[in-house]
Amino acid sequence: MSALVASVLLCLVSAGCYAAAAIAQERVAATGEAGGGALLPLRRAGWWGAVALTCAGAGLHVVALAFGPLSLVQPLGALTIVFALPMAALFDRRPVGGAGWRGALLATAGLAGLLSLTGPPRAETLGSAQRPVLTGVVLACVAALVLLARCMRRPVVRGVVLAAAAGTAFGMASVFTKAADEDFEAHRVGALLPALVVIAVLATAGMLLSQASYRGAGLAAPLSTVTIVNPVVAAAVGVVVLGEGFRYGLAGGLLAVAAGAVAAAGVVVLTYRSAAGEPDAVAREIVVTAHRVPAARVPDLRPVGALGAPPAVAGGGTARSATTRP
Repeated sequence: MSALVASVLLCLVSAGCYAAAAIAQERVAATGEAGGGALLPLRRAGWWGAVALTCAGAGLHVVALAFGPLSLVQPLGALTIVFALPMAALFDRRPVGGAGWRGALLATAGLAGLLSLTGPPRAETLGSAQRPVLTGVVLACVAALVLLARCMRRPVVRGVVLAAAAGTAFGMASVFTKAADEDFEAHRVGALLPALVVIAVLATAGMLLSQASYRGAGLAAPLSTVTIVNPVVAAAVGVVVLGEGFRYGLAGGLLAVAAGAVAAAGVVVLTYRSAAGEPDAVAREIVVTAHRVPAARVPDLRPVGALGAPPAVAGGGTARSATTRP
């Protein structure tokens, strides 16, 4: 097996791991209890399974970079969006639909085009004076997106904004990971330790925010947003701070803008698709949660004076009436 074939296979398996992790996160969000707090997923085995799959996907992606060129490995990472939809349809028996496929293909094609146009990294490194500034900027951006998400009433829109915050955290974690690797090779221990702390904080924030983004928003829209924002943020830092650019000069920059617009259009399509399915998502959460709610806590919402016995509740027993009957 050639190194190129090995790199492609590793990329495909890595994308599959990322897709499976997203599906696991969406399931945890769909079956979670309302008001459980941001740390509730830490008590769920499914969430830790998603963390393990994410780590496996990241590790395979790094190994793929050792066998193949960056121009091939990075665009193939966009296949996560394409893999996630049929996998979710297979596991949950939910049809993808034409809008879902169109949005996924647009987002994947746009992201792959954007990544393929990113130029090779230069020898410049992240300076010690730049690191605290970037850390403060990214934390402020993430906090602003979280506050913006709290103002959103539609679960899908709120999920997309939270996913953008998660992608921002992940993208900056990638930037600091590269800086930490350079510090390790240069034996700069004083700079390495703070970089590792920043990576841990950003990676943890990214995982928790991505988990929160799936709450009531479905799978496709938050996943595509995280998958797109992550490399875009890292590439933006490379262009603005490290002096990197795009291939083919000005023409490559214009093509990158067009590719970004295509990816954004895919996210919009997936967002509208998820918004149209919000009643189904809410009903799904109610059905799952109903099996865990004691009968005495389920109110009877029938009109006062309705004839007949109280309705049966899943799991046995009857619901206690929350109204006063004469």
